[in-house]
Amino acid sequence: MPLLKFDIIQGRSDAQVRTLLNAAHEAMVRAFEVPPSDRYQCVTQHRAGELVLEDTGLGYPRSTDVVLLTVFSRKRTQEQKVAFYRLLADRLQADCGLSPDDLIVSVIENADADWSFGRGRAQFLTGELR
Repeated sequence: MPLLKFDIIQGRSDAQVRTLLNAAHEAMVRAFEVPPSDRYQCVTQHRAGELVLEDTGLGYPRSTDVVLLTVFSRKRTQEQKVAFYRLLADRLQADCGLSPDDLIVSVIENADADWSFGRGRAQFLTGELR
């Protein structure tokens, strides 16, 4: 049950944002093997000067299409993460025309006790979810 939080620069249409979210969801379902109904996504749009994302000296040119994706997730293997990065970059390039240079991803792992999906319950701990 990953939570995907997107930070992007303002200017995309609703349809472009939806395509971005759909592509990311498809990559997550494939790489992390979660059910398609496990979809939790949030988008924050910023004015251009409010999102500073440099290339850490790697020489990647960034554009105003840059996407910063933070993934909050239960523990995943290194192989799953690497597969997710590749699938995500490929999907976003194919579906959105996003350059792989404009994609930054950070995965933040947490445990079952760190999730509540409502009603004040920890559903992974109670066994309501697996």
